[in-house]
Amino acid sequence: MTEIKHRSVPVNGITLNIAEAGEGPLVVLLHGFPESSYSYRHQLTALAEAGYHAVAPDQRGYPRSEHPASADDYSILHLVGDVVGLIGALGAPDAVVVGHDWGSPVAWNTALFRPDLVRGVVSLSVPFQPRGDIAPLDGVRAAFGEKFYQIYFQEPGVAEKELEGDTAAMFTKMFYWYSGDSPQVQNLITDENGMTGSLALPEELPSWFTAEDIAAYTAEFAEEGFTGALNWYRNIDRNWELTTAWAGAKITVPAMFLGGDKDPVVNWFDPATLELAMTPAVENLTSFGLVEGAGHWIQQERPDETNAALIAFARSVDR
Repeated sequence: MTEIKHRSVPVNGITLNIAEAGEGPLVVLLHGFPESSYSYRHQLTALAEAGYHAVAPDQRGYPRSEHPASADDYSILHLVGDVVGLIGALGAPDAVVVGHDWGSPVAWNTALFRPDLVRGVVSLSVPFQPRGDIAPLDGVRAAFGEKFYQIYFQEPGVAEKELEGDTAAMFTKMFYWYSGDSPQVQNLITDENGMTGSLALPEELPSWFTAEDIAAYTAEFAEEGFTGALNWYRNIDRNWELTTAWAGAKITVPAMFLGGDKDPVVNWFDPATLELAMTPAVENLTSFGLVEGAGHWIQQERPDETNAALIAFARSVDR
């Protein structure tokens, strides 16, 4: 099997750890929350064997990469700047930029801000959402109330207490209950025990997620904790303020979306009309798919389907 290697790369005044494999046109894989480059372990090798230089950074604030102290250093401009800087540091003229979960807004905005550097953009799980007329947290408060998870993540120290308590149990619950193996689609509403505290531990793990995977994630977050990752959420309204100049702008590069029909995020929207809803703002949506029975962690839950779709899309935009 193709080997995944790790190294540090200086980018925009900080150091990012990257996991990489293969040689060829660059594909950058951006993880989400609460994950790391490890979440792309299946895609790195598959893309490498298909003839690509596959690179998954541990993004700022996440394990093995630097954690700037100020929450202000986690805006969307910083996050997109890291991707732009990474493409340059790797000596590539451009990249297919893939994002999952929080990595998806970073991927979408990289395509929006710097289409000259993006051969194609892929989002796993999170559709493109054009900048709205009201601050995003006001919008989710109106739609879901004060207990929506994004609101819960705002106060420093509160979510950290939950996530850094029994971290292994938290990961077990998070990955199970937000996956397609869960008996019900979660609503992302917290309670007095936070986001996962009231969820039961599954009697057995799903086939795609092992005890070794739980141990790997737990060990990664043991040293630095979750504050850096949570600081991304603490910039949601600030990102809206910073992106005023892009109001009404559209994604023009070739784009792909792949989600699971049991993904809680996909189900915020109407899955039946999601493709049609995206096309006005994503002008060149060349690939769209919903995987039956898959949940939020699609590249881990369904690696074969995800890899096939990624490789087909990457080949379609090769120059």
